[in-house]
Parts: sequence; C-alpha cells; structure tokens
Amino acid sequence: MTQPMPTRRATLLGAAALPLAAGLAAPRARAAGKPIRIGVLNDMSGPYRDTTGQLSVACTQLAVKEFAASKGLTVEVLSADHQNKPDVGAGIARQWFDRDDVDMIMDVPTSSVALAVNSVCREKNKVFINSGAATTGLTGKQCSPNTVHYTYDTWMLARSTGGNTVKSGGDTWYFVTADYVFGHELEEITARFVTEAKGKVLGHSVYPFPGTTDFSSFLLAAQAAGAKVLGLANAGTDTVNCVKQAHEFGLAPAMRVAALLMTIPDVHALGLATARGLLLTESFYWNLNDRTRAFTARAKPVLGGRMANMIQAGCYAGTLHYLKAVAEMGVDAAKADGAAVVARMKAMPTDDDVFGPGKIRADGQLLVPSYLFEVKTPEQSKGEWDYYNLLATTAPGEAWQPVDPGCPLVKA
Repeated sequence: MTQPMPTRRATLLGAAALPLAAGLAAPRARAAGKPIRIGVLNDMSGPYRDTTGQLSVACTQLAVKEFAASKGLTVEVLSADHQNKPDVGAGIARQWFDRDDVDMIMDVPTSSVALAVNSVCREKNKVFINSGAATTGLTGKQCSPNTVHYTYDTWMLARSTGGNTVKSGGDTWYFVTADYVFGHELEEITARFVTEAKGKVLGHSVYPFPGTTDFSSFLLAAQAAGAKVLGLANAGTDTVNCVKQAHEFGLAPAMRVAALLMTIPDVHALGLATARGLLLTESFYWNLNDRTRAFTARAKPVLGGRMANMIQAGCYAGTLHYLKAVAEMGVDAAKADGAAVVARMKAMPTDDDVFGPGKIRADGQLLVPSYLFEVKTPEQSKGEWDYYNLLATTAPGEAWQPVDPGCPLVKA
C-alpha cells in the first residue's frame, strides 16, 4: 500500500489566538479542554490541485476564523494530499483519527477516494463533509449517518448542463470520459437526461485516468461523429487540456463544448479567448448576488487574489455549518459522536453567504440551487474574473437527485 502523505498543520485558531466577541461565547464550547480538529484532504499536486488544493484549505480556515473565536471554540485545521488514490486517502483518514484526534474531514475530491474515506469516517464515527467529489453514491447505497454531501454531484451537473443544453438545441452528443467512477457516472447520468429530452448520444471515448494529456484522437472521433455537443465527463487539468485542444482543432462553432465539471479557476487558466461559449454548471459564482460578493470580499485577501470556485467556497460553507452544530452541542459531545453532529447539522437550516439558505436532507444531501452558465467572450467581460453569463437556474427541489431508496437512512 502506498504510504500516506505527511500531514500539514495549517492553522490554529480559537479562544487562545483571537479575541472573543463580547456576549457571543458559548459556555459549553468554551469549557471544553480539547480543540476541534478539521482535516482538509484533497489533491495538492495533481489534476485537481487548482479546483480544490490550497484554496479549499484557505476557505476552511476563513470559516474557522470568522466563527470559532466568537463562540469560544479552539479549532485546528490540518491538510494533506491524497494523490487521487483511495488507499492513500483512507490511510491518511485513519492516521488522523487514530493519532491526531481529528474530528471532521473536509473536501476530498476524486469519487473513488471519497467513497473510501466515507467508509473510514463511518467506522470511526467521525464527520465527513464532502465538497470535492461528485459521486451520488455518498447519498445512495453508500450513504452514511456520518456524511454530508455539499456543493454538487453528478446528477446535479447532468440535470443542469445536460438537460438544459438539449432544450436549447444541443440534441446530439459525443462524450470524452475519464475512466474511473466519477467519469463513468457523469457520462451515464448526463446521457440519461439527453435521451429523456429526446436527444441522442452518438458515441463516446474513454481515456485512462490519471496520466492522459493528448486528447486529439478522442476529439477527432467526436468531430467525425457529427455531434452538436462535445460532453466532457472529466475535470481539472484534463478538462482544461480538452478545451485547449478542441480550440486548436477548430471544433467550434459547429460543436458546442459542455464542460460537465469545470469551475472558474479552469476558465481563468484558459482565458476567455479560448473558453468563450463553454457551458458549465456551478452552485456558486462570486458575482451572483450581494451575498456571494460579500463572501468574496472577505475571502479575497486569504486567496492571494484568486477567486474561489463552488468546491472551495463549499468548504467554507460546510465548515461554518459544522461549527454551528459543534457550538450548540458543546465540544466534548461533538468529539464523542460524529453521527450526532451530522444529525444536528440536518436538524438545523443552513444559511451562509456562499449558497444562501438551504437544508440538509435525511440522506445527507445539501439542497441549494444550481446555475447553468455560459462563458463570456472577451468583449462581454467587464474585468478580471467577470467570466459568466447566467443561462438557467434550477431550484433546490429540482436540482438534486430524488431520494435513493437504496440509502438505508431514508428507509421506512
């Protein structure tokens, strides 16, 4: 088995480090002797380093800074790189729980890694808040009383990007798909929405993940198929490379590119001249409304001038709601029973500047709206990071997969 990467202790924040806001301290939380420890586990060096990585850590730290001291909580944030390997991710999780007294794991992109960590968290009765992985398995047959699924999943992406694109005329598709759980699930669910909307799937190409950088043969196959839409069932640098190469081959305007998981750091890396016209879905965009702009103004100094995407901002929102539950329960009770913390999180409505008001369903799914965006042309953009035109909004009740009867948490 590959050895876990060493853990980095990112920050220590709380009563000892920051002044308490007068009248806001929670006596039960303040009286506890041990700190709450949060481990941000994600890709720090591979294809998802820009869509999760250090900015997920920074957004987690921001939530701690804004909430913990005012409630008398001492909170420590650790981070580690799971290298997109399930054995490494599970090994780090066990080490954190057994040796480092970690109470909650945050983020965990790469669905295969998230499912492995999900099992460890349930076994150890710790909290897992997933923001980075897309698999619906976390709220389906592998749902857990210890897990909350924030931000997005494959069903939400497929519903928003796939269903809405067919309605606007994109009725023939060709998929380029990463060969692992996430890629296959995303293609399968999107294809279902395409066919249900009377569209057709003309073919697909599956490529080895990770390690593929040349997508030319797959893109040429898509072009030869004559599809109106190129569906990219991948993420991170793979998506960026696909879009670059599609641009080089001149696939547009005959074929629209639907990036089924692309976020604003990817668009920034590509530039609007290359990314223009791309279709994508996020549940957060910095310039969506007054609350998202307020969060961004607070986050910008700790993000080094970069802009958070939905996954990174979801780490802020998930951490904030977790700490609210801890403050209500008291530190000792929260540290003793992760499932009880998740139950408290489900009982409390969510509300933050990232997603606005929402709620966590019995299966652990956070219900918030999703948004289909089209990437602006350089002429349409009014400045740096002004990248999206909003095409469609899907309400919370329609954006997420109906409750899966295979989830034991929702059985009668």
